[in-house]
Amino acid sequence: MHHAIVEQVLEYPDAYLIVQQIESALHEERQKREAFYNDITDEFKYEFINGEVIMHSPVKKMHNECTKYLCELLDFYARRHKLGFVGIEKIMTALTRNDYEPDICFFGREKADKFTNKQTLFPAPDLVVEVLSDGTAKRDRAISIGGIKFTDYQAHGVEEYWIIDADEGVVEQYHLVDGAYQLILKSGEGHIRSFAVAGFMIPIPAIFDEDVNMQTMATILQSESQA
Repeated sequence: MHHAIVEQVLEYPDAYLIVQQIESALHEERQKREAFYNDITDEFKYEFINGEVIMHSPVKKMHNECTKYLCELLDFYARRHKLGFVGIEKIMTALTRNDYEPDICFFGREKADKFTNKQTLFPAPDLVVEVLSDGTAKRDRAISIGGIKFTDYQAHGVEEYWIIDADEGVVEQYHLVDGAYQLILKSGEGHIRSFAVAGFMIPIPAIFDEDVNMQTMATILQSESQA
């Protein structure tokens, strides 16, 4: 897609002028981004997307529960196996142009071992999980329906991307293959196995249902005690 855009620009005789205008606009955007870094606090959830500061509204109870249920399972598993670092909601992921705070993100050991306790900006994760809300659905989903985050995570090599629809009880799993996301599953049933988190597999209902979540945690604990 990016090569096609470049080719289109090169068809214009004023291509250099177009590039100069883009560079000027991006320079102004970088200044806004620096101001964003200086102004934000940890009180609210903010993101910097294509030159705009986005402040997120409070989430629904089900959104919070899905995030919590999955994060608890993923965090325990990753810490138990020393696979890396799991962040939730306030981990500022700084990509080349935009800054996101994913609902859940995972960094493998290669990246996580370099983190410091006072670090506030983080590189592209290995796994990103976004729980849809009314305000974020368009940004989170595929580019064909306007998904800025989908395209950005793909372009920056985020190996795996989960999109969770808490209202429908469905998860979409995408895996990066040859630089493009491939849809692995879209379901509210069965199991989901991570590509980025080695050995992590859970029943999909464990993301949405408290009883199934507790049973899944008990199963993980039991398997760990027998290992």
